[in-house]
Amino acid sequence: MNDDEFAQLGKDARAASKVLRQTDRATKDKALLAAAKAICANASAILAANAEDLKAARDLTAALRDRLMLDDKRVEAMAKGLEDIAALPDPVGRELARWQRPNGLDIARISTPIGVIGIVYESRPNVTADAGALCLKSGNAVILRGGSESLRSSAAIHAALVKGLRAAGLPEASIQLVPTTDRAAVGEMLKGLDGAIDLIIPRGGKSLVARVQEEARVPVLAHLEGICHVYIHAKADLAKARAIAVNAKMRRTGVCGAAETILIDRAILKSHGVPILEDLAKAGCEIRGDDAVRAAFPSAKAATEEDWRMEYLDAIVSVRAVDGIDDAIRHIETYGSQHTEAIVTEDTRAAEHFLAALDSAIVLWNASTQFADGGEFGMGAEIGIGTGKLHARGPVGVEQLTTFRYVVRGTGQIRP
Repeated sequence: MNDDEFAQLGKDARAASKVLRQTDRATKDKALLAAAKAICANASAILAANAEDLKAARDLTAALRDRLMLDDKRVEAMAKGLEDIAALPDPVGRELARWQRPNGLDIARISTPIGVIGIVYESRPNVTADAGALCLKSGNAVILRGGSESLRSSAAIHAALVKGLRAAGLPEASIQLVPTTDRAAVGEMLKGLDGAIDLIIPRGGKSLVARVQEEARVPVLAHLEGICHVYIHAKADLAKARAIAVNAKMRRTGVCGAAETILIDRAILKSHGVPILEDLAKAGCEIRGDDAVRAAFPSAKAATEEDWRMEYLDAIVSVRAVDGIDDAIRHIETYGSQHTEAIVTEDTRAAEHFLAALDSAIVLWNASTQFADGGEFGMGAEIGIGTGKLHARGPVGVEQLTTFRYVVRGTGQIRP
């Protein structure tokens, strides 16, 4: 694509955003439901495109191939995600607060779309559906730039989204997909496309997020790595601890909510830690532990300082023995990315202390970190997990893709 073509993407998106900000819920939902039907109707074409992507991506790790791979179940889940988003209340036009001043002015804070959102993502073609649908529901136009390894899959999914837009009479530029694998496309988006883009959201690995944060000339809503922790407290129920630890690590190792470090109270390292590590090893997980862990579980490899900061996105976990809850909290504060942390315990006071003390975007008690997902939160889907402190934290769904403005109604007041 040349400079003029990039500029046109921005102009078309800006024009579409002006239509979307005034589009009613029924029209948006009609587009989403029609797109869901189109995804189901074109499942064979989507899977064929995905097969081509997988064929061309032989060098990817198993975890990254899992992210890229689509099957009948995942295509069906994409369509169901669009239906779930359509069923959500309209996030636009909500009255967030309202009050009257002594001079009679009536002031309301009203939710409103952000405008044009640029989303840069890697590997996962389902992000094309999720991101497009979430932006449409929240009244935003979106420009999508998927990973080069998933271009064919993303294009096939995007074609279904466009069919939905047509069915509802909405501008096709409401959801645009950058049709090139040229890395220069990312740079053009980070420049803002001549002021057309209001917000950039990166969804991918550390290097992608770092590049976006370093080069972007527009605001960025990003998450860092998902260095997620599961802490097995001294008063943990063994059955719960075993089930949660294995699920948090191994259900899907390539998602950002996968546990990367397990912390185990030293007092229960043999009674609880060994069975948990045996379960993980049987599930095919490589264990990297500190000296205490290796003494209790000799087949574990030695963990290095780097392991505590590692987002493996693979069947590898680092395990450390800690001296109580405050030691666990210190470890998480030192090495974590403020993404998602879980405690397993039957001690209510310990659990509430853990939940209150940590400043991560998501904290859980007796539940797997793999619940760090917008769909599991009842949001229909999510664009990512925000780990920053401003605008949005945790799953970024339709409400998080709106901002607000003030509507002031008077009766002729002037300021003295």
